[in-house]
Amino acid sequence: MSEKVYNTMKQAGAWSIVFGVILITLGVAMGVMQIVQGGKLLHDKKEITF
Repeated sequence: MSEKVYNTMKQAGAWSIVFGVILITLGVAMGVMQIVQGGKLLHDKKEITF
């Protein structure tokens, strides 16, 4: 019985690590994209008129 519980906990821990790595990767990618878009906005600032 305790071997089944141990395997379940092991799988839950592994999925938590996988999910965390995916979230970190997505967060870094989104941050880089925002920096690039901000740079484009600053570069094209002179062309914007109101």
